Amino acid sequence: MASTTAGAPAGKRRAGRGAGPRRARGGPATARRRQGLAAWLFALPFMLVFGVFMLVPLVSSFLMSFTDFRSTDAQTPFNVGFVGLQQYTDLFGDAQFRKAMLNTAYVVVFGIPLTMAVALALAVALNSGITRFRTAFRVGFYTPVVTSIVAVAVVWRFILQPDGLLNTMLDWIGISGPDWLHSTTWALPSLIVMTAWRNMGTLMIIFLAGLQNVPAEVHEAAIMDGANPWQRFRRITLPLLRPTLLLGAVLLSVGYLQFFEESFVMTQGGPLDSTLSVSYFTYDQFGFGKYGYASAASYVLFTAIAALSMLQFRLLRTKD
Repeated sequence: MASTTAGAPAGKRRAGRGAGPRRARGGPATARRRQGLAAWLFALPFMLVFGVFMLVPLVSSFLMSFTDFRSTDAQTPFNVGFVGLQQYTDLFGDAQFRKAMLNTAYVVVFGIPLTMAVALALAVALNSGITRFRTAFRVGFYTPVVTSIVAVAVVWRFILQPDGLLNTMLDWIGISGPDWLHSTTWALPSLIVMTAWRNMGTLMIIFLAGLQNVPAEVHEAAIMDGANPWQRFRRITLPLLRPTLLLGAVLLSVGYLQFFEESFVMTQGGPLDSTLSVSYFTYDQFGFGKYGYASAASYVLFTAIAALSMLQFRLLRTKD
């Protein structure tokens, strides 16, 4: 009896332990491995698509830039000759490529400040100056961003043709306007204005979001200290917008260094290569079947984009 009575509590204790919650097999390390495996399985479709359609072409084009690969070598890609840096040397010795680089630099130097200034002015007006129909103005200014380049080209050709809207308005004040798109002097500036008009909507939205995050208390304190609107804008708004300005500058740099659509649709790179960009030059070289040469040009452009972006991060980054 004593042994039976003494054994009962022990049996209950064993039963109690068996009925309790079980620990995960393998512990925390196994759980983390399972979670990591699940994450990789979810990411695998994207990685496959990225690898096949992005990574492989990127690596292939980079290697191609050191070869004399042409369209006639497509059936025997492993029989091409390795030429080292010869393609890059030939590029910088090519007068047409140097002209394309100069045109692209012109677009960047004048297009980015123009677009940012107009977009910032519109954002400030929408944030403080315009109170009624604010949403309608936002939609209206953003519309060119989502409008087809073909539709934009039709409108701007009507504006810029010799007897178009712009020259008609200039004639009212006694000025004889040029043939904007067929002038080696005015064709590229005309495309820059058109490009700024197309892209200002995106930056306006970005700048407007940045302006709405500027604390109102800071402006109220500045007003109490006697600061006028320009002083508040220069001393308060602009410094607080540095991250937003950096984002806008980088986005514009990437887009303007790849300046192509406007020139392709409006002027086909002319007249006399005055609107030829590096992207257009690269496109032409691929069309001519000079794949190695075109790849080298594309990586020169990639280097320029990376260098300009790094410079902008250095100049506009927030100072601690």
